[in-house]
Amino acid sequence: MFAHQSSDSCRSPAATMPPGPVASVELRTCRRFPELAAGSHLIGADMDRLKLSLRRALLVAPFVLWGGNALGRDDGRYADSPLKPWFDSLRSHLGPCCSDADGFAVADPDWESHNGHYRVRLDGEWIEVPDEAVITEPNRAGRTMVWPVKTAFGVSIRCFMPGSMI
Repeated sequence: MFAHQSSDSCRSPAATMPPGPVASVELRTCRRFPELAAGSHLIGADMDRLKLSLRRALLVAPFVLWGGNALGRDDGRYADSPLKPWFDSLRSHLGPCCSDADGFAVADPDWESHNGHYRVRLDGEWIEVPDEAVITEPNRAGRTMVWPVKTAFGVSIRCFMPGSMI
């Protein structure tokens, strides 16, 4: 793409700068791009806009990456259920399952077990359940339940509670 530059067509700006912290950074610039050598491409307002854009990206990134956890909500429909405290206390090795309102029941054709490992069909796609997501305490609800987490990277399973498979 670029032809090799001979050593006489490139120079080190550190050689022409006064001594100090900036001069200790050795950058090589080429005469082919004098505007880059002069540093005119990012000065003043341009540099401020770049810094502001980077700050915004760093502030927004955590919300985008972990935003899937905030999608579940309890609308109060199950507030009087005798199983609510039990659901609220459920946790897998990956963390708390949160609530029965965050998970949902899975019909028997949409989950299966093979050699102690599970997989579940969500939105028409089979997803392997990590062993750490399986809840091992007795299922007091009686139905298979899954607590998926949807992110920009896809769907993962936070908790899975097998049912009776009858």
